[in-house]
Amino acid sequence: MPMQNKETIKPKAKNFTGIKRKALSLSPGEVIRTSYFRDGQTLPLVVEPAADQVDLADWAANNKAFLEEQLLKHGAILFRGFGLKSAADFERTSQSICPELYGEYGDLPREGVGGKVYQSTPYPADKAILFHNESSHLPRWPLKQFFFCVLPAKEGGETPILDCREVYRKVDKDLLKKFADKGLMYVRNFSEGLDVSWQSFFHTEDKNVVEESCRKEGMTCEWTKGNNLRIRQVSRAVAKHPKTGEMVFFNQVQLHHSSCLDSATRKSMLALFKEEDMPRNVYYGDGSLIEDGVMEKLDELFWTTSVSFPWREGDLIMVDNMLVAHARQPYVGPRKILVAMGEMISGADLN
Repeated sequence: MPMQNKETIKPKAKNFTGIKRKALSLSPGEVIRTSYFRDGQTLPLVVEPAADQVDLADWAANNKAFLEEQLLKHGAILFRGFGLKSAADFERTSQSICPELYGEYGDLPREGVGGKVYQSTPYPADKAILFHNESSHLPRWPLKQFFFCVLPAKEGGETPILDCREVYRKVDKDLLKKFADKGLMYVRNFSEGLDVSWQSFFHTEDKNVVEESCRKEGMTCEWTKGNNLRIRQVSRAVAKHPKTGEMVFFNQVQLHHSSCLDSATRKSMLALFKEEDMPRNVYYGDGSLIEDGVMEKLDELFWTTSVSFPWREGDLIMVDNMLVAHARQPYVGPRKILVAMGEMISGADLN
């Protein structure tokens, strides 16, 4: 669950409210049509029914090769207008594309349908969740991720996305080399009553089990004052996509870096904790500080590269989690977005 987020989102994402889409083609069986939000902007690919009463789950199950090809090309596919209503509809559709959905995610509350659909991060509505590739700071992560809109917010609440290939191409080359050579060290402090507990995260009360789990996953761990736990995980900052061979900027550096907190929150946190005791933080892989100026440059690049669109009830978007990073805008009023993920991969698979 994210801890490091800006209080106010910069209005830099390309938001396609009210823009008429240009139809591109009819696709397999002339049952669906594909389009873009605007000329020259291919993220995401929009898929809509071109006939009445199209069952998206059945159609997707019969057109997996087409969807895989388009997903790897565009990075994300937005399914719109198929009449999906419920969490069960969402799970059925997601499983028709990715039969082995992941059911062991520790940080998100379950929706309570088939056991592999989650509610989105329970983070304050007036705060943003910054850009990240899901679980990229961990030894394993989903290659595919699905988001489903049960209820759009009255105002805000978009899920901006960005192409990690484009970020890789645009980031300063010297900085990119530094990230590639050093990697990233993610530090997490589990403190009583703050964020998720280590017992919930590791699904155990046994410290020996925690230590063995960390050892197997390549993490270092130490028990700190008051039955608290600190873990460190060194991971990559850039990666080669296992299917396309393309290089991507793949990490959670913005989500974890303490400079990405709004100023008031950062000040109050530092009044309570030393920098190294913050609930979450990230460093270069050798433990040296990532400069605030570096994060400012990345923030600017992320937002000018990103694409945003208002959710509509029944929207389902599928992303390739290594090609595309996602965020969340602040919102007003009730909002319900469900999440599913699958096709798990690990660093060892990349190697």
